[in-house]
Amino acid sequence: MKSHNLTQGSPAWHTHRANHYNASDAAAMLSISPHTARAALLHSIATGIDPDVDAGTQARFDAGHAAEAAARPVMESMFDLDLYPVVGSRMVDDLPLSASFDGLTMDEAIVWEHKSFNVELAQSMDMGVIPAPYCPQLEQQLLVSGAETVLFSCSSVNGGTPRFAWYKSDAKLRARLLAGWTQFAADLAEYRAPAPAVIAPAGSAPESLPALHIAIDGRVTASNVADFKTRALVVLGGINRTLCTDQDFADAEKTVKWCADVEARLAAAKQHALSQTADIDALYRTIDDISASTRAVRLELDKLIKARKDEIKTAIVLAAKVSLAEHIAALDATLPPAVRLPAPIVDFAACIKGKRDLDAMRAAVDAALMSARFDASQLALRYNVNVALVLAANHDFLFADMGQLAAKDPDDVRAIIAQRVGAHANAMAAKVAADTARAMAAQFVADAAAQAAADAQAAAQAAADAQAAAAPAVPAPAVPAPAVPAPQMPEIVPGSLSDMFVNPARPPASLRLGVVCDRLGVNMTADFLARLGFAPAVTIKGGKFYHADDFPGMCAALCAHITAAAAKVWKD
Repeated sequence: MKSHNLTQGSPAWHTHRANHYNASDAAAMLSISPHTARAALLHSIATGIDPDVDAGTQARFDAGHAAEAAARPVMESMFDLDLYPVVGSRMVDDLPLSASFDGLTMDEAIVWEHKSFNVELAQSMDMGVIPAPYCPQLEQQLLVSGAETVLFSCSSVNGGTPRFAWYKSDAKLRARLLAGWTQFAADLAEYRAPAPAVIAPAGSAPESLPALHIAIDGRVTASNVADFKTRALVVLGGINRTLCTDQDFADAEKTVKWCADVEARLAAAKQHALSQTADIDALYRTIDDISASTRAVRLELDKLIKARKDEIKTAIVLAAKVSLAEHIAALDATLPPAVRLPAPIVDFAACIKGKRDLDAMRAAVDAALMSARFDASQLALRYNVNVALVLAANHDFLFADMGQLAAKDPDDVRAIIAQRVGAHANAMAAKVAADTARAMAAQFVADAAAQAAADAQAAAQAAADAQAAAAPAVPAPAVPAPAVPAPQMPEIVPGSLSDMFVNPARPPASLRLGVVCDRLGVNMTADFLARLGFAPAVTIKGGKFYHADDFPGMCAALCAHITAAAAKVWKD
């Protein structure tokens, strides 16, 4: 860690923070801060413009500093520590990380972090639980300092016993923290300031119509109804029906109320006229026409407002879905064709429920989209790690399910790879051993057959030579030809064949005589096997047991016996 002697609030301190990713911003960066949105943090760092601090906020800051100063000697005495405040930084994965420590021991083994007292935090601390929004800051403090643990406490400026809990590093949170800052740096590089915020429109109704005047004395003696109608139709015809912006919607909603007011005024005028006479048809028709026209505009605008808002909501939601799909496609491009990220489930429509204006809808959807993109990027990192592990094993044919393996925890994937590769290696070794045993048995049978044939040929030749040497010059009475000696079966020394298949680490005898017979498809006695050179290794309650690795030798000996017997029968 590199230490910096900086005074909090000084220009040098602000400059340092502007050039580093700070621990106090970690929760906001991960979108779990209850006070600062990730978008607001991104805007602040990108522009260098911090939100204004009002008097109330400054008072809370001052109270927090006072509580920290009061708690320091208490914590030092309670745990026999010497704590000094310091600002530290460390470059990790090309990320300039920084942390301001309320206290750090001289050996940099323990970090002290203090927060102002609040009831919810105190109750959580009493249960020994540090709330999640505080943990990213503590994890970054451990990462920057290299310390082993954090002493986390809270107290008020009025004193009292501080609450405290110990925090140990969380490997998963640390990985998420680094990945989050990496994504934040990428977002910062692409940041474009949003359009300046506009004050929420108040809306305005069309210009006021002239006062409606009717005087009746058995007949209409004075009226400006005709002029009123002309002016009203002009105003109604000029009302905007194209709704796009918040100002348009505000104007339209106020116009709906204005139309309702005009209708009410016309109804009142009509009622006033009725009170003076009961039969002035032209006046009534004129008033009814104006009222009907006003009502039509009101209903039309009311429907337009609902329809356009639904259209704009749909457009906002669909745009977010398209953006997320494009992000997933870009991440999939980094993976093999057989591996694809699962389609994320994000309810963008739920994000805009309860939002009254378009800006609030867009902000809510943007926040959900940013969070979904971050989660997808983190998942893609895990997929890439698992794919790399599988490819490094160099046994692709063992991992046809790589798409499913990619979604698992990397430690589980390592275990699966080790198990499958090990099982394959054992199977190959067993196959090689079996092939070797079969080859040795076949060679033994071939050698035995060749030897038997050679012995038979030599015996026949010797008999012929002896007969020719003993024959008299004068033909003698026919004498029966001497019997050709039967070829001798190669002597089988007990144990000599089985010794060819001995395993240095020989297991206990477990092969029953019945199993041997079942494998060969013939019935044999223990005495016959003994004559072949395989005496039982052990006898248990009359059951004869042999070593399993003697079976190939038994097969070879039986083949030799059968070959010798066939040669003898052929000669006889």
